[in-house]
Amino acid sequence: MTGPWLTLLWAAPAVGAVAAAAIPRAARWIGLAASLVALAIGIGLAFAFDTAGGYQFVESHSWIPSFGAGYRLGLDGVGLVLVLLTTALLPILLLAAWNDAGTGPESTRGGRYVALTLAVEAMVLVSFVTTDVLLFYLVFEAMLIPLYFLLAGFGGTGSDAGVRAHAAVKFLLYNLAGGLVMLAAVVGLYAASGTFDLRALLDGARPSPGLAQDLMFLGFLFAFAVKAPLWPLHTWLPGAAVQTNPPTAVLMMAIVDKVGTFAMLRYCLTLFPDAAARFAPWIAALAVIGIVYGAILAIGQSDVMSLIAYTSISHFGFIILGVFARTGDSQAGSVLYMVNHGVATAALFLTAGILVARRGSREIADFGGVFSRAPKLSAVFLIAGLATLSLPGLGPFVSELLVVVGTYPRWAVAAIVSVVALVLSAMYVLWTYQRMFTGPAPDGVERTFGAGSGVGGPGASADARPNELLVLVPLVVALFALGLVPAPALDAINPAVSPTVAEVAR
Repeated sequence: MTGPWLTLLWAAPAVGAVAAAAIPRAARWIGLAASLVALAIGIGLAFAFDTAGGYQFVESHSWIPSFGAGYRLGLDGVGLVLVLLTTALLPILLLAAWNDAGTGPESTRGGRYVALTLAVEAMVLVSFVTTDVLLFYLVFEAMLIPLYFLLAGFGGTGSDAGVRAHAAVKFLLYNLAGGLVMLAAVVGLYAASGTFDLRALLDGARPSPGLAQDLMFLGFLFAFAVKAPLWPLHTWLPGAAVQTNPPTAVLMMAIVDKVGTFAMLRYCLTLFPDAAARFAPWIAALAVIGIVYGAILAIGQSDVMSLIAYTSISHFGFIILGVFARTGDSQAGSVLYMVNHGVATAALFLTAGILVARRGSREIADFGGVFSRAPKLSAVFLIAGLATLSLPGLGPFVSELLVVVGTYPRWAVAAIVSVVALVLSAMYVLWTYQRMFTGPAPDGVERTFGAGSGVGGPGASADARPNELLVLVPLVVALFALGLVPAPALDAINPAVSPTVAEVAR
């Protein structure tokens, strides 16, 4: 499979973004077509990928010769898995946005929303396939622009414009701060090595152990820990996730945040292995705190969207713990966890978004008895919720097991505490489900549930409609497929990520 396929991969959504902005009346179809083209290319790359390892489909062109910067692309196993996650979720998110009944400036049906979403996809894909540190930094920062406008300009049910603007600014400031620190580290890396070429750096041009490597490692880590997010740099996430609409929240938590964990594995551990080994116990401690902290705060949430956001903070703790445990099982589990978390979060957030639109409220106390009105939506929410607590048979179980098994030989206490935190996960999932779906309905819920969606009214069906099932069913199928038949996924992932695992497992 020859040709500039990696360029075509990100160019499809980039061209789609321009076309959607230029032809807003056809934006929905343009967006869907562009995302499906990217998905088709991603699937083609997967079939052509040689699991023996190494960077493949390499493209290299001089860009700024005087600075050693180039347009360098290459796909390894870790990047391939995340490319497939991104390209598979984007059509689903755009279809979910079609279900928006609004027509005003905040409607996700408009060309502006589709264009911004596709722009984010294009930049995320570049971040997964570039092998040039400077190019990675540029797209890492540039994606903040469309994300800011998505967060500030498009709200969900119950969103307040002022609060949403504050959340968007907080998101932007946190990530800009991380980017500025990383910029200093990128400059230091070039000063020490004379190149931005990742493959040249891995072949021996990376910085020598010492204070300089430590500072560069911390500079990269800070930016990625904000993006991931790692406790205590997580505080921008709950507000942003709650105030925006469900498709944008999924875009941010299931896809964009993976850039942070991916970059920890690709850059922090491979470019600065000695510093990574030295700081790994401290990072693991923060990850474990995040696991427990996120689960405890999820239990106390009264807003269902906020609850889901805090569960993601807990899950990112698992992913980061696996990355820095630096064993084959833990890192393979972390990569698989990135995929499983993306699918489970998408299913949970999109289902909750439909329910919130039906009820007209995000408050858990405003629900009750939903199962009798919407059994299909109730079933999807339960499956996605059980996936978040890693129930055997669903995708996250395998990845979480690998992380724990891989972490135990290095940090037994951290592994044990992370397993105990699963009890907290069971508490917030089952308690929330009982209150929303099987508990008593508050006064008036039978009259209003379903009317808040803008489709139908009192007496209209409140359960999942065909267009909503088209969005949710693929996610449920993926959760079961990854959980019940994990061997094919692991057979593909383990050989593909082995070069990266071998590099960082020191």
